Amino acid sequence: MSYDSNQEEVTIEDIVAEPSAEYTVQDYLSWQFDEMVELIRGKVFRMSPGPWTKHQRISVYLLGQLFNFLENSQCEVFHAPYDVYLPIKHPKTGKPNTVVQPDITVICDPDKIKEHGCVGSPDMVVEIISPSTRKKDIQIKHELYEECGINTYWLVFPKEEIIEVFELDEHGKYHRVGGFSDDDILTPGLFPDLSIEVSKVFKNSLT
Repeated sequence: MSYDSNQEEVTIEDIVAEPSAEYTVQDYLSWQFDEMVELIRGKVFRMSPGPWTKHQRISVYLLGQLFNFLENSQCEVFHAPYDVYLPIKHPKTGKPNTVVQPDITVICDPDKIKEHGCVGSPDMVVEIISPSTRKKDIQIKHELYEECGINTYWLVFPKEEIIEVFELDEHGKYHRVGGFSDDDILTPGLFPDLSIEVSKVFKNSLT
């Protein structure tokens, strides 16, 4: 099933009521929900409620570090909500069916930056884990980002105060660079001149 824009306006309750339905990017663009959703391989995923203070502080700190470092480069950094249209299509219809909203997105190809979001695979994404998105971020998105060739993927665990780093190898598969915490210095493979003190990422966040 795919939503027909000529039908009555679809609601998030309509989607939840039909978990077997599959949707497209065209459907996604026609929706006007009060809450944010992501579309992954035609399936709709509700976003978590408004981020907790700890989540926000972590996001703001990482965003600031990346923004300051990238300010004079062609790379740009964006924070959620920001639509990223990934090159995933339905295997039979060929219609694009994936739109995600990473917590932080770094894009180094200006041609991918459009008015309505990023069209194509970004270079780096950061997901800050919350209880309601844990499986999606650790498993579903890990596989998705790997398939789309996103070079660098960070998983930030606020409760454990650990940042897991994955980077693509020569075979296009993610390898785990490591889990960084405490006094570790985190340096993205894409940006070897950037150093982030992990202790400061979590320093001012609430427990």
